[in-house]
Amino acid sequence: MKTASLIRFFGVVGVVATMFASALAAERPAMRPPAVPLVVHDPYFSVWSFNDNLTHGPTRHWTGTAHELCGMVRIDGRTFRVMGSDPRAVAGMEQVRMEVLPTRTIYEFQAAGVRVRLEFISPLLPRDLDLFSRPVAYIAWEVKSIDRREHDVALYFDASAALAVDKPKQEVVWSRPDAAGLCVLRIGSKEQPVLEKAGDDLRIDWGYLYAAAPDVDKPSMAIAGRDKTRSGFAAAGRLPDADDPRMPRAVEDDQPVAAFLFNLGAVGSEPASRYLMLAYDDEYSIEYLGEKLRPYWRRNGMDAPELLAAAADQYQLAKAACEAFDRELMADLTAVGGPRYANLCALAYRQAIGAHKLAALPDGRPMLFSKECFSNGCTGTVDVIYPASPLFMLLSNELLKASVTPVFEYVATPRWKFPYAPHDVGRYPKANGPVYGGGEKSERGQMPVEESGNMLIMAAAICQLDGNTAYV
Repeated sequence: MKTASLIRFFGVVGVVATMFASALAAERPAMRPPAVPLVVHDPYFSVWSFNDNLTHGPTRHWTGTAHELCGMVRIDGRTFRVMGSDPRAVAGMEQVRMEVLPTRTIYEFQAAGVRVRLEFISPLLPRDLDLFSRPVAYIAWEVKSIDRREHDVALYFDASAALAVDKPKQEVVWSRPDAAGLCVLRIGSKEQPVLEKAGDDLRIDWGYLYAAAPDVDKPSMAIAGRDKTRSGFAAAGRLPDADDPRMPRAVEDDQPVAAFLFNLGAVGSEPASRYLMLAYDDEYSIEYLGEKLRPYWRRNGMDAPELLAAAADQYQLAKAACEAFDRELMADLTAVGGPRYANLCALAYRQAIGAHKLAALPDGRPMLFSKECFSNGCTGTVDVIYPASPLFMLLSNELLKASVTPVFEYVATPRWKFPYAPHDVGRYPKANGPVYGGGEKSERGQMPVEESGNMLIMAAAICQLDGNTAYV
């Protein structure tokens, strides 16, 4: 990655960042993000911590709605929380580290002679569109003794059914689907209203949430009510013996959770590691000019069990690729603007990528749709694509093309009758034509100079990066 490109990429942010960076440091300074990215893949599969400490509040969707992930560690019969604020009767483990990187967020905790490293990995690698488009996050634990003694350790994780609905009054169903070499739990809404809603302050209510772990690790798992499941582990280190049969039922009715338990046994100074995958298969991602588009990873017929199996098979490779990408990008950023600047850009990377969804046209071509978050929910907004474009210019010209293609293909239809670029192509996730101002009907509120200038600049950049004019 060239320094000159990075300066262009982060130029405006760099001016601000270097005002605060008086000197470079070997260690990057502590960062206090307004929200910490945990599982952030697209506008719907987006879970954050709004707290300085991971145990000081529930994890949330970017809209602020609780999308609870819970993590606990049981050490020699004593239970601690490491993720989420429930159960409140269980003490939070002391948090000693938090670090946000472009594709990973790392926490470390310690108590009772044990240190726990908790890592959230989202392989959002922009030069590998198949990996980039996978809605699969890895949640990895590494546990070791720090007092030269062995300790009996068990790990607990659950994900709330709230991740699969827009409102807690909506009913959900669950199952245990088969996937090669994996233990899998699945939760989704009963009604499955695929792409029926469009707007801003919305959460997905179609498709399915998956939690999965390698069967070689012999995890226990269950889908049951939140309080019973969590309190059972906290008190006795156990999960319910069977899944709760009472379904369908509303999420707000004894909130169902998909829970996993790993018994590590005796843990000494040699680290013990486990991971699981949290995934969301929306099946259809975007409606574009009246046609439902598949997520890019599904373009060749892959389904959710195959997705999970592939992600598990490639866990070590994906983890190593994320580490290498983070290391290289952070080194370049630090060289350009210092450690505080690098911190800021790592967070900005997750925020920017998480506001996009990569779908595929029927012919397999990638289409990247942005979402305006807490404005009016527009998608394919030209003046949102434009400020994101330097990131794609630097890291993936294919993603830059994919972000402007929905606009170019729309204006080539007879529906757009004006001699300049539109503001947007719809309201997420329905890209069925402009909704801002006069939309397709009038020139009220249109932005001809700004949007046309943005499109011309991005088209020129694509051609310069390609070394030809084939795209246009």
